[in-house]
Amino acid sequence: MSTIVPSPAWITNPEVFAVNRMTAHSNHAFFAHVPQPGETSDLKQPLDGEWKVAITNAADVNLAYTPFVVEDFDDSAFACINVPGQLETQGLLNPQYVNVQYPWDGHEDLSAPNVPSLNHVAIYRRAFRVNETLARTAAQAGTITMTFHGAACAIYVWVNGQFAGFGEDAFTPSEFDVTALLHDGENTVAVACYEFSSASWLEDQDFWRLHGLFRSVELTAQPHVHIENLQLEADFDHTSGAGTLDAALQIRHAEQACTIAATLTDANDVAVWEGTQPAAAQTTISSEQLHGVAPWSAESPNLYTLTLTLLDTAGTALETAVQRIGFRRFGIENGVMTLNGKRIEFKGVNRHEFDMRLGHTLTEQDMIDDIVFCKRHNINAVRTSHYPNDQRWYDLCDEYGIYLIDETNIETHGSWSLPGDVPTPDTAIPGSKPEWEAACVDRINSMMKRDYNHPSVLIWSLGNESYGGDVFRAMYRHAHELDPRRPVHYEGIVHAREWSDVTDIESRMYAHADEIEEYLKNDPKKPYISCEYMHAMGNSVGNMDEYIALERYEKYQGGFIWDFIDQALLKQDADGTERLCYGGDFDDRPSDYEFSGNGLLFADRTATPKAQEVKQLYANVRITPDETGVTIENRNLFVSTSDFTFVLRMLADGERIWQAERRFDVGPKQTERFAVEWPGAPSGAEVTYEVAQCLAAPTNWAPAGYELCFGQHTVASAAPLAAESATEIPPSDGAITLGRWNAGVKGAGREILLSDPQGGIVSYTFQGCEFVLRHPQITCFRPLTDNDRGAGHGFERAQWMVAGRYAKCVDTRIEQLDAATLKATYTYELATPQRTKVTVAYEASTSGHVHLSVDYPGASGLPTLPAFGIEWMLPVAYSHLRFYGLGPAETYHDRKCGGKLGVWSTSAYADHAPYLVPQETGNHADVRWAEITDEAGHGLRVSRHGEQTFDVSLLPYSSFMIEEATHQEELPAPRHMFLRLLAAQMGVGGDDSWGSPVHEQHQIPADKPLRLDVDLELI
Repeated sequence: MSTIVPSPAWITNPEVFAVNRMTAHSNHAFFAHVPQPGETSDLKQPLDGEWKVAITNAADVNLAYTPFVVEDFDDSAFACINVPGQLETQGLLNPQYVNVQYPWDGHEDLSAPNVPSLNHVAIYRRAFRVNETLARTAAQAGTITMTFHGAACAIYVWVNGQFAGFGEDAFTPSEFDVTALLHDGENTVAVACYEFSSASWLEDQDFWRLHGLFRSVELTAQPHVHIENLQLEADFDHTSGAGTLDAALQIRHAEQACTIAATLTDANDVAVWEGTQPAAAQTTISSEQLHGVAPWSAESPNLYTLTLTLLDTAGTALETAVQRIGFRRFGIENGVMTLNGKRIEFKGVNRHEFDMRLGHTLTEQDMIDDIVFCKRHNINAVRTSHYPNDQRWYDLCDEYGIYLIDETNIETHGSWSLPGDVPTPDTAIPGSKPEWEAACVDRINSMMKRDYNHPSVLIWSLGNESYGGDVFRAMYRHAHELDPRRPVHYEGIVHAREWSDVTDIESRMYAHADEIEEYLKNDPKKPYISCEYMHAMGNSVGNMDEYIALERYEKYQGGFIWDFIDQALLKQDADGTERLCYGGDFDDRPSDYEFSGNGLLFADRTATPKAQEVKQLYANVRITPDETGVTIENRNLFVSTSDFTFVLRMLADGERIWQAERRFDVGPKQTERFAVEWPGAPSGAEVTYEVAQCLAAPTNWAPAGYELCFGQHTVASAAPLAAESATEIPPSDGAITLGRWNAGVKGAGREILLSDPQGGIVSYTFQGCEFVLRHPQITCFRPLTDNDRGAGHGFERAQWMVAGRYAKCVDTRIEQLDAATLKATYTYELATPQRTKVTVAYEASTSGHVHLSVDYPGASGLPTLPAFGIEWMLPVAYSHLRFYGLGPAETYHDRKCGGKLGVWSTSAYADHAPYLVPQETGNHADVRWAEITDEAGHGLRVSRHGEQTFDVSLLPYSSFMIEEATHQEELPAPRHMFLRLLAAQMGVGGDDSWGSPVHEQHQIPADKPLRLDVDLELI
């Protein structure tokens, strides 16, 4: 029985972070017998499910008098809660989102290691019976432990009224020996889970602040003779093709075991090595060279299974340990990170564990879905930002093939940073403060001991955004003592270069591509990664190609996009409806509001349009077709292209006219050209030669035929194609009317009305259907993106918001050009100090066609334009969009590498991407023609008049409606459609969301002319 008396003083004492907690160890499977392949251990008993809980305040909890821990305590008034689960997502506390600042900043003084006076405590209770297998193991002098795999942020644990232990570090296991506390029949566990403790100072990550027992709780029986820790080195020598295996074991009561029998089997359960050795408390088992083993990589995640059986003198199995392994060698050679002898490039993403309903609690299916998304989008690496993940994640990454930076649960950004990231070193935690050292070293130790054996873990990280200090030197030393092979990463010293020795990798956040290039060109001593880049907030990920281009430098080894999934929580309103909410929507203050919406996935785990760009730019195969063949560059390190199918297509004016399949065998890191006998190109058509890499056979993450990447080469037609006409009639069938106020053109069943006082087209009908609700308005504006707001584009370009909306028509000239053609030219002055004149011209013919041109002449002294063209309100029925341009998802001037030229069909509803805050969306670049129709196919066709393409979007909301909304549900039920035809739109940017402008080459200079030049026809 424990004689330790729990103390409330532990909550604010950084030197007390674990009491009675068991030593960290590997998470290998173990059995009290020799298991069958694939068998699940029967020595574990989950305590997940329904628990009882009550919320109180720390001031009301007297740890010297705890009636709630005894077995017969009446908890009938307690609420029910699911474990694993979080208090906030189950309605027991309010969630809070802050980024840098600590949650109580401003409410109370920030003085470490103190915590807020309002410190909620969740009292959990659960009754359970120890199952037969565990009870039998304990009866045979075994041990039963209780493990809390994730608990935020500090827990006191009692079993049957007896104190079991105390633990902090929300994201690594707290395991307690409860053998002596259990009895026959029903047992009771009670937990006091504190919202804040000194540990909160180390857990200031940029995420929702959520609490409770959010990962599984389980009982585990350990046999009397037990492998307590298993540390494996599965090395692979790429020069000889041989692997070696070294297993270091810590064995409890090893004196009662005679031998250890080791068996290594492959994926087909065929033994590739066997060995036996006498058992000792500290034992190392080593294989001979294993020739012919298949190495592990993300490209070929080959796994083997090591089975270790402890045998007594009679040959009876006392315990069997099982661990899957991958043979690989990773390290830094001559300043370059290599895997199995090859320079590696991380095509990575940062990933918070997040679910819109469950918070930081994930199901295994969530994890599989996340990995499938990564594999399908050519993402080969994940940084576990900014804490160790659920242990199941590592098994899945081993199996599917994902490289990991495993990150210690430390972030103290708010302790050393003032607004604007101004460092205050004296207040930095942990800094060089000795009272924090043991806790920080313990955190990296817990992570490394648990995750050591996973081949997917390539790099250890000391944490995130926590400045520098001698504590990090202690952590670095400890990491290399435990693991001399893997590199150690830490970016925080960018602000404190005197501690540069604590990282083996030069790592930066949100450095621009040109800044990174400066480092790479100046004889760098360390390999470079961007541990965070491409801040994917809202409509973003522009100019990503500039970072990918840095791969030409040997020591540039990739980066990790921020981040994987929008952190938005579902909230149920009083009427029962649910809506996605961000910071501040729960009355949480302080808050950083929508800054948690940075995902390549929306919160519901559907892909954002940005993912299209990432998929293409992260592809390991680069395909360059031309008119006589295709060049294939295979950037894979280990696999050839022989197992992939290449689909060849020829498009004429965007429509497929020919398709074939080929196999092209290009070795890893090789480039080859192949001749292709394309069919003859149709006369006068714009021809596109396309080659796509597809899976030839199904995998565990995608079906056969799934497309990984593509290449296109387009040859322009000899002359621009005229718009296809639904009907062609002679001019004599039409009529032109020049009225006092309006001029009209009739013909081919269509009528066009051009108004003098209204300043534009006021009617365009076909078979009695009106297409003009109001004349198209000039637009020089787009709804601000998150990046626009962060970079101050709204302030700098405010005049463009009203320039077109309030433009004044100052001149109208209507003239009949010939018997079949009428032209109306309207001159507008933009609502800017320069009163720049823009002309809008309609040239209407009795064939029913309208040639529309909108001309901006350029003007000096103005900021660059967000966009230029027209916005046109249409009847709500015209919601279908078919276009010939880059698709299928939205594309922008700096984000169109992933856009594929073709004919695409979508709708206004589908094109309105539900970014967390409504913003610019739905744009399609390089469009040749577009059709805006109702369900019957009736509507408007817009075609380029000359060679210049245009941008188009069709949305159920106007730019101003989108600009005004702060949440998607604020947008009303659609009553109209809004068509934008643009000569140009600036890029969306992507370097960061708090100051970096769209790159100059993707902006629209105000002093250069712009022209929207299109033909219109009702169809």
